[in-house]
Amino acid sequence: MCGSVECSWGWGHCAPSPLLLWTLLLFAAPFGLLGEKTRQLLEFDSTNVSDTVAKPLGRPYPPYSLADFSWNNITDSLDPATLSATFQGHPMNDPTRTFANGSLAFRVQAFSRSSRPAQPPRLLHTADTCQLEVALVGASPRGNRSLFGLEVATLGQGPDCPSMQEQHSIDDEYAPAVFQLDQLLWGSLPSGFAQWRPVAYSQKPGGRESALPCQASPLHPALAYSLPQSPIVRAFFGSQNNFCAFNLTFGASTGPGYWDQHYLSWSMLLGVGFPPVDGLSPLVLGIMAVALGAPGLMLLGGGLVLLLHHKKYSEYQSIN
Repeated sequence: MCGSVECSWGWGHCAPSPLLLWTLLLFAAPFGLLGEKTRQLLEFDSTNVSDTVAKPLGRPYPPYSLADFSWNNITDSLDPATLSATFQGHPMNDPTRTFANGSLAFRVQAFSRSSRPAQPPRLLHTADTCQLEVALVGASPRGNRSLFGLEVATLGQGPDCPSMQEQHSIDDEYAPAVFQLDQLLWGSLPSGFAQWRPVAYSQKPGGRESALPCQASPLHPALAYSLPQSPIVRAFFGSQNNFCAFNLTFGASTGPGYWDQHYLSWSMLLGVGFPPVDGLSPLVLGIMAVALGAPGLMLLGGGLVLLLHHKKYSEYQSIN
């Protein structure tokens, strides 16, 4: 795929084909997704929590380790036409039957061209990217107003963790009321990235009325021996690696939440090289053109009126 070019994390500047990315995702997710590991499903009790406190997540319940989940046969969900597949699982030991009617699903999809998904947050993707969608469906929460989250571990580049950046925009056409984009970058070039909108959804299909805030904690170094060992990660990146971890939490103690319909979904984009850059949408460009052009048209019209008015009086001939 890469010829004679030496490739580092994220294959450096060598972009693998969508089929290769898809194959890697099928073997790697959900425990070694291109160097990222989703370690645990977190749950917090936010019943008596105010949004004004410093840490509004609430009392944590014991987390669900994804290493203790039983996963479906991936061949049942393979779709070569859309280059997608879904990993669906539940805890192997579930004495309280929390997941009796529920599951945690990871849907992975590669892309063959630049476009946007039909569902929010509609991140712009290219042929060098893959999308990971996480959905918690039907599981019984352990509290009346439970908040959920994910603990994610990822490879660092050298001794440092990937850099986390926030980008802000005035454009929210593709994700209504969301003006921010979060991303992880590996290296200054960069050689790889992860990108997401800080929003999750408590209904399907997602919309503004079911949007939940998504918060990411700062990255911190993680001990390799405390992580589930992924043969995919070891095969691609070696056994001596520095890992970093961070938490993603979804929702707040007020407003919509998982408790509404026992549904939660969130998605991110993974890729090599530079991340896609969103331009302003046609709708926003049209609004800006009208907003900026209207005053100019008014000035132009006023100038023409004054010019014609002045010309009319200049043609008057004095009787003297």
